[in-house]
Amino acid sequence: MTTQRDRTVGATTQLATEVSINFGSSIAGLLIPIVGSVVVVAVRQLVTALVVVPLSRPRIRGRSWRALWPAIALGVILAVMNLTFYEAVGRVGLGIAATIEFLGPLSIALATSRRILDVACALAAGAGVFILAGGEGQLDVVGILLALAAGVSWALYILVTRTVAARFKGLEGLGIASVVALAIIGPAALVVVDYSAIDWRVLGLLVATGILCSAIPYSLDSVILRRITPRLYSIITSCSPVIAALFGWLILGQGLSLLQQLAVVLVCAAAATAFATQRTPPASQLEATATVTP
Repeated sequence: MTTQRDRTVGATTQLATEVSINFGSSIAGLLIPIVGSVVVVAVRQLVTALVVVPLSRPRIRGRSWRALWPAIALGVILAVMNLTFYEAVGRVGLGIAATIEFLGPLSIALATSRRILDVACALAAGAGVFILAGGEGQLDVVGILLALAAGVSWALYILVTRTVAARFKGLEGLGIASVVALAIIGPAALVVVDYSAIDWRVLGLLVATGILCSAIPYSLDSVILRRITPRLYSIITSCSPVIAALFGWLILGQGLSLLQQLAVVLVCAAAATAFATQRTPPASQLEATATVTP
């Protein structure tokens, strides 16, 4: 049974995780114009594999295709989700991309609901994203579509991870998925990378992105989920777009108009309200842990 102190530690750690992920994404935003999003994603997946595979020690031998396909599909989803998200960051900015992407897990939480309050929350979130997409009259259609694709991928990640968790122990399925994602992105990164742009500073920032976005969140996740409920986890996660917008401003100089700031807050408030008023917790903790790989 968790104590109040445990819940406080868990909530604080989860907030620190959200800060870590979005800080790492802001560093990625600095790197994308230099090396491209494919290279950034490849390094992040490399760090993920280096962290997860030794911990999980996934077993391939003796498993049929039918047993392995969920983990392989998860790897494909991870590659698409991260690549589309970072491409969107390069086009529309971190705050806007993160807010639009957040529609993915929010849609999972609201999809089966029949409550009027949840419908209102969905409409409010949609209105917020509509305002963000319009911006200041400069609509980057490709960037918006990429952010939406990242959101769809995030939703698929949640659904597929349920199957992976049922068929694999611990992080074993994620270990296989991380290798698959690296196998997809890695060769492309080696082809498109401009080696003349790589110096020790750039290399250090690439590694920092992987550590902040993957190594730290994965290592802290087990600590967090033992101390707080999936509902509280989800409520804290709903603050992620605000944190992303803050780092977009501090690190990348990507300011938002007052209307856009209100739109980000509207999306977060709608999500927090939907999560906080659920009559029952999410069907699985996986819906909470899905936020680890935006």
